Amino acid sequence: MRLLPILGIGIWAVKTGKMPMTRYYSEGGVMEIKRFLDKVASDRPTPGGGSASALAGALSASLIAMVAGLSAKKDRKQGKEMGKIRKRALALQERLLLAVDEDAKSFDGVIRAFRLTKKTERDRIHRTREIQKAYQAATRTPRLVCLQALLLLDDARFLIIKGNPNAVSDAGVAAFLADAALAGGLLNIGINLVPVTEKTFLKKMRLLMTQWAKTRNHLMGEILRHLAKVR
Repeated sequence: MRLLPILGIGIWAVKTGKMPMTRYYSEGGVMEIKRFLDKVASDRPTPGGGSASALAGALSASLIAMVAGLSAKKDRKQGKEMGKIRKRALALQERLLLAVDEDAKSFDGVIRAFRLTKKTERDRIHRTREIQKAYQAATRTPRLVCLQALLLLDDARFLIIKGNPNAVSDAGVAAFLADAALAGGLLNIGINLVPVTEKTFLKKMRLLMTQWAKTRNHLMGEILRHLAKVR
């Protein structure tokens, strides 16, 4: 008998000798998730934290779409606004899912640059330039993740305050996942900036990171205040 390591489902399976219906319903999805988790757990550098951050954002978007849909059903007066949030969340979900692979590929570019030949002085200069380009390029996907995570945080905040109260915990989890995606994105931008020497690029990125972190702190502060009321 296989145990599902998800909250109490494994215990339930032992006691009853049965597997929950969700297992049969989501077998294909479970296997796809398992394959991705196995790749992350491998001894290869990709997919890594950047891809995981993008996936956290995609999960946040999925929950936001769900809560917006539930909220539209409960309160028809908010149907138009909730419809906009749901539509935006589904678009963000799709884009962030693509970012899972894009992040892995961008860091593969860094690895390729390091593998360039350095036999001659010309080779070494070329290799150094390509490494610099690759590290700068590796910030693109986490930047996208950060921007989209901020949109998700704002929508999660709105749903926590104005959405279906029966789904406030789902909206809260969406907020925490978006926050994790944003924190991961900022961390991955920062680590890829360490080897970069171009001052203009560094100044631009650090300014953006400071602005995003400030907005994150403001949104999460408001979100936590509202969630404290339902605990």
